[in-house]
Amino acid sequence: MNSKMCAAADVARHWSDIDWNKAENYVKRLQMRIVKAYKEGRHNKVKSLQWLLTHSFYAKALAVKRVTQNKGKRTAGVDGELWKTPQQKFNAIYKLKRHGYHPQPLRRIYIKKKNGKLRPLSIPTMTDRAMQTLYKFALEPIAETTADKNSYGFRPKRCPQDAIEQCFSDLAKGKSPEWILEGDIKGCFDNISHEWIIDHIPMDKMLLKKWLKCGYIETKRLFPTKNGTPQGSAISPVICNMVLDGLEEKLLEKYHKTKIKGKAYFPKVNFVRFADDFIVTGENPEILENGVKPIIIEFLKERGLELSEEKTVITHIDEGFDFLGVNIKKYKGKLLIMPSKKNYSSVADKIRKIIKDNPTMKQEDLIHKLNPVIRGWVNYQKYNVSSKSFERLDFDTWRALWKWCCRRHKRKGKRWIAAKYFHHIGGRTWTFSVKTDNYDDYLRLVYACDTDIRRFNKIKAEANPFDEEWQEYFAQREERTMRNDLKGRRILKSIWEKQKGLCACCNERITVETNFRVQKHKDKTLTLVHPECHIPLREK
Repeated sequence: MNSKMCAAADVARHWSDIDWNKAENYVKRLQMRIVKAYKEGRHNKVKSLQWLLTHSFYAKALAVKRVTQNKGKRTAGVDGELWKTPQQKFNAIYKLKRHGYHPQPLRRIYIKKKNGKLRPLSIPTMTDRAMQTLYKFALEPIAETTADKNSYGFRPKRCPQDAIEQCFSDLAKGKSPEWILEGDIKGCFDNISHEWIIDHIPMDKMLLKKWLKCGYIETKRLFPTKNGTPQGSAISPVICNMVLDGLEEKLLEKYHKTKIKGKAYFPKVNFVRFADDFIVTGENPEILENGVKPIIIEFLKERGLELSEEKTVITHIDEGFDFLGVNIKKYKGKLLIMPSKKNYSSVADKIRKIIKDNPTMKQEDLIHKLNPVIRGWVNYQKYNVSSKSFERLDFDTWRALWKWCCRRHKRKGKRWIAAKYFHHIGGRTWTFSVKTDNYDDYLRLVYACDTDIRRFNKIKAEANPFDEEWQEYFAQREERTMRNDLKGRRILKSIWEKQKGLCACCNERITVETNFRVQKHKDKTLTLVHPECHIPLREK
């Protein structure tokens, strides 16, 4: 074991020398062995494999890589330390040691929620983030093996659209349940019982206690943490999921298919959860209020949690309900899932604000600023009944842009303004675009209506990305998802196929999850690379 670690360290003397394919494969193999041992009930073997994983060079290197590539890589903890250079990253690998490790207090900040309230966010130091990520590698395989089948938040290879599609499966048929309990847990991350976590989470207890009890610093004062697992910590989402796992099984113990007087009876109780938001279906409101709700309350009470009374309501499907940015409602017996009003208003307001706050910005810079916002929202909603919402967004965006154009040229006529900022491209007359250096080529705004509505391919409920039996399923799913994402983009699809689905820089797989950038070379050739591997031409 030690010889393997030393061998890896001897080969990689610099950050650039690390073979990331080998590192990924090494960690993945150990994770699959953990799942196999856990399913066989060999708990001592699970502990030894977890120890091996958390003490390996490759796992530590991957942990450092993850925390230096995610969105919070420029946000420091209380020590102000950031790992920016390759040498700092390589040195950080050897900081990740269990012996003598003491986590520092968290840096507390607040971010605004949609309802105007403030959400506390706790920022660990870079070292603590990397240590938590390292131990998350060892905990996640067990979490996936014991997870509720219809839990979709904070889990690898799952996304909100999986949960939305499951809602469609549970509610779309003529004989489907018509009543829904919309559940919300009050301050889920902040109120989980530390005693329950320590007793039930299968990981290094010493480190777990240290992370839970490290406290946080606010206004230069140290405050203790008596309950909860901090939002902002790398391992917290996995712990939160494991705390809530078992609720679906608890409900199905009581409400399952049975026989009454020789006839089959099914109470139509289905469960779908995304993080701490969940829905439970039922054939009538009495089952949900008097049967399901008490089970949920008792389940949460054991873990130090409680339902939010103001957000937990029982709704009929004909009235509809909002869940994960969509509205789910039956219209004359037909179930339609459309963007919710709040979700649409949020993206429309964001677009208007960008346009209004940049009155003197160059047109090409404004397009670069708007396109990711529009594209991100459209890609989220393209699997739902969104055609009318896409048309409305294009019109609202055009109206805001027209005002932006007119404010810049108050003495010019409308025909002149239209000719300057809008061009006839393809079948669209009013395309907000600007000519580039290339002859007859335009940088154009993304239009929502140009995106096709398609059906989402939901993940199988029992699929486990760390289980060897499911590896072929996930490989086929990733390839199919990537092909669908590149549909209609023939050049990009051709490059992706030529590269055999691998990044031209690091040779790791390019998937929808990893995303990609088009790398332009001096000889004018194009390749696909990961966002973190992309180097702008001017920097080469």
